[in-house]
Amino acid sequence: MRLLIVGSLGGEIGAASKIAMDRGAKVAHAGSVDAALEALRAGQGADLAMIDVRLDVRELISRLAAERISVPVVACGIEADSEAAVRAIRAGAREFIPLPPEPDLIAAVLEAVAEESNTIIHRDPTVAKLLELADQVANSDASILITGESGTGKELLARYVHRKSNRAQQPFVSVNCAAIPENLLESELFGHEKGAFTGAVARRIGKFEEASGGTLLLDEISEMDPRLQSKLLRALQEREIDRVGGSAPVKIDIRCLATSNRDLDDEARRGNFREDLLFRLNVVTLHLPPLRERPADIPALCKHFIRKYALANGLRERPLSREARDILLRHGWRGNIRELENTMHRAVLLAKGDEIGPEAILLNSGASAPEQGGGEKPAAPGVGGLVGRTVADVERDLILDTLGHCLGNRTHAANILGISIRTLRNKLKQYAEDGARVPHPGEAPHATL
Repeated sequence: MRLLIVGSLGGEIGAASKIAMDRGAKVAHAGSVDAALEALRAGQGADLAMIDVRLDVRELISRLAAERISVPVVACGIEADSEAAVRAIRAGAREFIPLPPEPDLIAAVLEAVAEESNTIIHRDPTVAKLLELADQVANSDASILITGESGTGKELLARYVHRKSNRAQQPFVSVNCAAIPENLLESELFGHEKGAFTGAVARRIGKFEEASGGTLLLDEISEMDPRLQSKLLRALQEREIDRVGGSAPVKIDIRCLATSNRDLDDEARRGNFREDLLFRLNVVTLHLPPLRERPADIPALCKHFIRKYALANGLRERPLSREARDILLRHGWRGNIRELENTMHRAVLLAKGDEIGPEAILLNSGASAPEQGGGEKPAAPGVGGLVGRTVADVERDLILDTLGHCLGNRTHAANILGISIRTLRNKLKQYAEDGARVPHPGEAPHATL
């Protein structure tokens, strides 16, 4: 665990830092928001940032988002400062830690962040065999290609491999190739020098350098532009990269993992993915089966998500009724574990009584699951309901309804819709410009919640 403390180390924050180090965290310090961003740009990396509420928490979170630096933020301050705590949470901080610090609370926050990144909950023997294979290859430096449908847990499996490897104490850096525009992904991966392009206000260390000594995950690599694939292949072969605008190559030492929800052999045959890069990446292939093929995992995952969201929302933890469990076991789970998690989040909020019953299980874009057997899917809308509407209007409603069903998750929605993440982003940009309300990531649809 790499912890970045933002603010003065004097007094209570210094005590929190010492507690974190005693619990095994590697702690770095930045005295201000600017200093924190400079450290992260320089490739220092952090799994969690803890900021003093006397600093501008909103500024830190917004600037992290603007520069696509993915680091969860928690705030800390004196226990009596309740207004500052509320402001920090509203600004986007994950938690507020009252000072003086309690060792158990610091430990719980560190454990929660680690659990969110690493836990693979499973009961199905297929997944158990897959993890055995992952254990067997983890200590090598061989590249691994992790395949499976969207939402099956490919990034969690990558983190598992890293944690079991001899690089476990070094950085694990993940890049979502589908979430970053093409014109920015090269800089994100390889870094850039000051002035290399408009907006390059300072040197930025790329993910390859940030991960040096550790593991780099290229998530959804099938979305990468073929031109950039060529530069990636060279970096993996030569173990060196060129920063955008740089004058000399930079040596790197990484173990590369990649994920894809597409058939890369098929993509290579179509000319969308370089075959030589595919051969370089899939020295070992780990395939995660879809949730519908591992039903024994569903009850265990449900229990985990019920506990997680009951705690997060300050609600009593209720057990899942037999009828609700049977409905969940019959469902097809096109969105896999991500869809199940969203479903259980809604169920925790909607449940009444002593159990989570069928009435709280909303499936198929918000339609309530049947209470008595069958598991039928809702009928498709009749043609009569579409007559008089343009194709563009119907497409917009379908895309926005699907995005709302996925709680704003773009990758999940694109997979359900059968379109690329880039196409989805372009559509959403157009809808927003036209005045439509586009759900943000993590935002529940109003009709459901």
